[in-house]
Amino acid sequence: MLICSIVGLFALAGTCGASDDLDTVTITGSTTVMPLVEICAEEFNILQNDVMVTVSGVGGSGVGIKNVASGFSDIGMSSRQVRADETELYGDNFVEYLIGYDAICIAVSKSIYDFGVANLTRDQVRAIYNGNLTNWKELGGPDRDIYAVARMVGSGTGDLFNEMVIGDLKTETLGADTYTQNNAEMKTAITKSDKAIGYLGFNYVQDGNLSAVAYEGVFPTSESIKSETYPLSRPLYVMTWNEPDESEQAFIDFILGEKGQYIVEEIGFLPAD
Repeated sequence: MLICSIVGLFALAGTCGASDDLDTVTITGSTTVMPLVEICAEEFNILQNDVMVTVSGVGGSGVGIKNVASGFSDIGMSSRQVRADETELYGDNFVEYLIGYDAICIAVSKSIYDFGVANLTRDQVRAIYNGNLTNWKELGGPDRDIYAVARMVGSGTGDLFNEMVIGDLKTETLGADTYTQNNAEMKTAITKSDKAIGYLGFNYVQDGNLSAVAYEGVFPTSESIKSETYPLSRPLYVMTWNEPDESEQAFIDFILGEKGQYIVEEIGFLPAD
């Protein structure tokens, strides 16, 4: 598989003609988009000797957008489009590139799913995160308190969840028991509990001691996400401030090209075309 070859070759990258003449492209932002962009960067860095791409997912989509606008990063990663309030704050010089599709999956601990909680409506999920539903028995599950995991402020996943499920971007999820910084932490919190619910990217629910439930009667699958029949489908972006320079454009072209889009599919996202 391509990913295996990439991981195997990555150790050689540092010895493949590193030079002070390399142009560096820095990328920050969404932890959802990061695994894809990171692998693309590793492959891109191996295949050429003119540009070195570095990737960091600290802070989430909001930080990636802010960093691009401030000049701290050359490229930002986001699991949502730039919002109107962000263009009002920073300016409207963002140039966005759609690189693939993902979905926000509602996931529960495996024991909850196995007990029979396999389908939740928007009203039920909203009631959990508003603090109005507190025990799984109210949803046909075991007599256990619901352990609700949410994302911290600044997360693109959290923003979209609040907007699409809760119905208010600025709302506080009063029913949340804990907050996590990224998808990996969210997955850990759910899998370590026997009574948890959370929300995370599609590629994070493909294995482990958790299960994605149907939302509004539709399970998140490649087919339902691509056709947008799954209600919480979402686009994935990279962006620059103003038109990209030659090095930035070269990397963006790589992601959107045949090899980059193959990597998109390999790690569980859906291609942009």
